[in-house]
Amino acid sequence: MALWLLNHLSTWSLAVLVVGGVSCMAVLGSFLTRRFFPQVTDGEHNEMVGVVLGMFGAIYGIILAFVVVTLWTQLETTQAVVSAEATDLAVLLRDIRVFPAEDRARITTAVSGYVHAVVEVQWPLMREGRPSFAATGGDLERVYAALQRYVPENAAQQSFYDSAVDRLADVAAQRRARLATARQQLPPLLQVLVFGGALVILPLTFLYGIRSKKMQVLFVASVAALIGFSLLLVLVLDRPFAGELSVNPSAYKDGVLAQLWRT
Repeated sequence: MALWLLNHLSTWSLAVLVVGGVSCMAVLGSFLTRRFFPQVTDGEHNEMVGVVLGMFGAIYGIILAFVVVTLWTQLETTQAVVSAEATDLAVLLRDIRVFPAEDRARITTAVSGYVHAVVEVQWPLMREGRPSFAATGGDLERVYAALQRYVPENAAQQSFYDSAVDRLADVAAQRRARLATARQQLPPLLQVLVFGGALVILPLTFLYGIRSKKMQVLFVASVAALIGFSLLLVLVLDRPFAGELSVNPSAYKDGVLAQLWRT
């Protein structure tokens, strides 16, 4: 469900849905509480409710801060992995420039096949939460095969060949890391704490008695909007390859790699 929302709705639409939905439900809950339990507006238990709300709010805030920082770090790490893989591919293409034209063309064609497979086949799968090693496994093997067929003829070619082999090994490692991050999501226990915590905090605001209906709505809606924005942030950061704020494959089309996309 979360992946569908991220891939089919804009961030603005998600904000309206999540923040607006949480705020509207909170305001509705407040009205229902005032109607069926009018004694709450007297504020007789405000001191106790205030203490509990403050304590729960502090604990929930710490949990949210930890989750958001963790997810943001994960997003930055994913971006670094993608950039590193694209950089290694670009350097590999630079290394093979000293090879004979026939060998260079063969290796470039194999690298092009891999890059296109990553962007056109594997990326959509990662966006859908279905990362697959098989999607680019054959293409990577063809790059290895093309490079292994070449035999250096002098010291310069040997040096660049060794560098190209090292870069290809790094590409394989970064590919594995990229697919691993595509599988990651917030652990179920943290999901329960984040979303379950909201279900605990919001009803507590209904019990804080305020005689003025407008002030009660303002109080409840403000807390609900803050929680809604926090949940929205968790939602959009949880999947690094889905949604508008996701990691995109532009790194595979820039610089040296741009030549692989020319028709």
